[in-house]
Amino acid sequence: MVLLRALVVLVLSSVHAGAPRDFVGMERRRKQAARLFKRGRSQADVARELGVSRQSVSRWYAEWNARGTEALRGAGRAGRLPELDADDLRRVEEELEKGPLHHGYPTDMWTLQRVGEVIDRTTGVSYHPGHVWRVLRQMGWSRQRPARRAIERDDEAIANWVKHEWPRIKKTPDAARRGSASKTRAGSASSPR
Repeated sequence: MVLLRALVVLVLSSVHAGAPRDFVGMERRRKQAARLFKRGRSQADVARELGVSRQSVSRWYAEWNARGTEALRGAGRAGRLPELDADDLRRVEEELEKGPLHHGYPTDMWTLQRVGEVIDRTTGVSYHPGHVWRVLRQMGWSRQRPARRAIERDDEAIANWVKHEWPRIKKTPDAARRGSASKTRAGSASSPR
């Protein structure tokens, strides 16, 4: 029983983790169901034998009964077809490499909104800014934030301060005395005097 639960959890986690589906195997299972239907097997028997839900077998039976075995052929893929093909993505990437200033933006930083506008102008395909990120990852781009540093920043002076001044400042008169985790103990550094 424990092994069965572990197997169910493993299967469910792989499905939710975006594991690729075995479309060939699924079509083979539906065609096996059609052969069993032809032999006169009940839907419940087919569901048990193939290890699928009765609802699926019922749907398969209705399709098989209406249009034959050909109705149980697979679609070949799941989900919507992508709107941008490899050539579109290449053109978008060429435009993005020109930089935001080239496209008339006031700063040299890409935002999802700006990238979405460039995709729309380049390909005619409009994406919500939340989906633009998926397109960028598909092209191999990663999120990067610009380093914000003051122009006046003096790294040498900062390193010197951290090395010499900070240790002197962080030392307190009570640091040498042992403290206690209990706030009620009289000798505790945190107890009121």
